[in-house]
Amino acid sequence: MMPAESAKPIVTEGTPAEVFGAFLKLGLTSFGGPIAHLGYFRDELVLRRRWLSDQAYADLVALCQFLPGPASSQAGFALGMMRAGWLGALAAFLAFTLPSALALTVFAMTAGAISGPVGQGALHGLKIVAVAIVAQAVWGMARSLCPDRLRASIAVGAVVLLAFLPGAVGMMGAIVMGAVAGLLLIPAGPAVTPGQVRMPVTKTQAIVALGLFAALLVGLPLLAGLSQGVAVMDRFYRAGALVFGGGHVVLPLLQAEIVAPGWVSADQFLAGYGAAQAVPGPLFTFAAYLGAVLGPAPHGIAGAALALISVFLPGFLLLIGVLPFWSRFRSQPRAGAAMQGANAAVVGILGAALYSPVFTSSVFGMPDFALALACLIALMMWKAPPWMVVLMAAAGGIVLAFLTG
Repeated sequence: MMPAESAKPIVTEGTPAEVFGAFLKLGLTSFGGPIAHLGYFRDELVLRRRWLSDQAYADLVALCQFLPGPASSQAGFALGMMRAGWLGALAAFLAFTLPSALALTVFAMTAGAISGPVGQGALHGLKIVAVAIVAQAVWGMARSLCPDRLRASIAVGAVVLLAFLPGAVGMMGAIVMGAVAGLLLIPAGPAVTPGQVRMPVTKTQAIVALGLFAALLVGLPLLAGLSQGVAVMDRFYRAGALVFGGGHVVLPLLQAEIVAPGWVSADQFLAGYGAAQAVPGPLFTFAAYLGAVLGPAPHGIAGAALALISVFLPGFLLLIGVLPFWSRFRSQPRAGAAMQGANAAVVGILGAALYSPVFTSSVFGMPDFALALACLIALMMWKAPPWMVVLMAAAGGIVLAFLTG
């Protein structure tokens, strides 16, 4: 960054149109997952555009990583709100989310027409690349979130729990177990002095948002029998409400909610997850693909829109609800210890998903395993961008279809 540019004064107010333009650029170019997205946000909005200070941005990122939900989308929502109020928040969400959501919806509505060895081989390659991508996520998260024996043990404990209690209940139990273990066993760190994050959210609005979050989390399962649309909203909302640790963690949650009841096949699920790696923007837009391919109605464009709104909504409600209280809560040393334990459990949850359904539904022999390993090496050792590895996997799947078919 040029010295003159870094010395530009911070201008905190803008317009929704300005926010939409900035986030549309990010939505079209931000590959690499939530951590990479936060880096893109910093480069574009902190260093280049000077919307806020580095300290304020770091505090905002800490909040979004603390809460369940899509961290990068929550950060974008908050940045848009800080810049241009409630309309700015909406503009940031739409601009960052729609490019990948539209691309995945189109893929969902055309993938069923793919046939023959070329088409089927490419789809199988998309399932295989999911093995490499999730393995990379598990490894990276384990290095940062489980750096010691205690947190590594919490992660293993989560895997053991899921081995005997699979599904959303087991995942919720693993996160609670990790938070309690962290609270009791991890030493408290020093008090944190937060940066200045000013948002146009009153305490009354925050309490209403938290109440709506809880009402939907409790009420939707009770109302799910009224219609299939409410049932779809219930399952995607619950998945979005329980995601700690980044976008990849939504994979096992959505698998438990959508594949287990037979609404989407395991093959469709993994093909869409592989395709989601080839588009920029938030990984949560995978929900648009799932909503479009749902067996029972609503599906198509209506299903994609319902699933997309439902999976993002709980994270945004929680963010709004916590914003006025974050500074005081973050200054409590034990809060950080509990979150360290919960994040370690998340690593175990994602590790369990790497085995089932990702590996067991994708790798059927040594040729498949070799392609998955080649994709993993390309990602981790050659540092190839994910979209390039996805294309490589699709081509490899086509080759395997001709060699083994």
